[in-house]
Amino acid sequence: MSAAHRTELLLRWAPALVLLTLLAAFSAAHPDFLSRSNLGRIAIASTPALMVALGVGFVIIMGSIDLSMEGTLSTTAVLFAIAFNAWGGELLGGGLLAIPVALLAGAAIGLVNGLVHVKLRIPSFMASLAIGFVGMGLSVLLTGGAIVRVNDGVFRALLFQRICGFPLMVYAAIGLVLIAWFIQRNTTLGRNFYALGGGEEIAHSCGLDVRRVRVLGFALAGVFYALGAIFAVARGGMAESLTGSNYMFLGITSVAVGGTSLMGGNGGVWNTVAGVLIVNVIVNGMVVLGLPHFIQDGVLGVLIIAAVVLSTNRKSSALVK
Repeated sequence: MSAAHRTELLLRWAPALVLLTLLAAFSAAHPDFLSRSNLGRIAIASTPALMVALGVGFVIIMGSIDLSMEGTLSTTAVLFAIAFNAWGGELLGGGLLAIPVALLAGAAIGLVNGLVHVKLRIPSFMASLAIGFVGMGLSVLLTGGAIVRVNDGVFRALLFQRICGFPLMVYAAIGLVLIAWFIQRNTTLGRNFYALGGGEEIAHSCGLDVRRVRVLGFALAGVFYALGAIFAVARGGMAESLTGSNYMFLGITSVAVGGTSLMGGNGGVWNTVAGVLIVNVIVNGMVVLGLPHFIQDGVLGVLIIAAVVLSTNRKSSALVK
């Protein structure tokens, strides 16, 4: 096996190796870390963040960046909760229709996000940041600053009903991960994300409709943000204008930590899954060990820098944008 092949193999499996190392280290430091109840807490915290990370992961793979997730998640969560309660407040009744409403709203926000970026030729980070602020404002307008509670027992069973110690929402998230992986691996759109991230000019010269792919990428991300919003409502039993807080950091950090280059063109769904688990294992482990918040924030900051350094080619002239 050549040195280049060994390096490529190591980089491919590095996130999984890091995750296993962290699990071993924290379990050695605290005997209850690998208990079923604590692993359940890690899984619950990871589920909404995983949906957000999957969505932004598609955008990053195609060479763009999306900072709208907090506003999108807050707006879709509020819309879901309002529609759910307005149509009977029961998942087995009219409340079920609130799910497609939230998904369509997420897709619509993502579509607008992509169109603003492409049609107005605004950098994606600036266009998405603006759309995110609009989403936050819209969520406040819809709620008037109040909390919208969802108390249906069947819907909350996503959190409270457990199989083998893990709530139903974790199994639902696994199914959605498989759907995301199918999109990435077996659809033309998924393959076009990699083509676009590998080089926009080359993709365009090969006949790829670059603008269309970008817009669809942002719309797809919006759908996954809405899925994260539904899980966040199931987890907390409520929706408000702050429901999406901190998911920008968690989403982008998880993608980078999982080994997906912020320059685009590589990475994927399983990298993102590993990244989400790494981030949440570190956060949970520091809490279990009783470390103060300022140390937790510092560790996560160092983690981001290390992940970006390891996952990008700093010799590339296109690194600084």
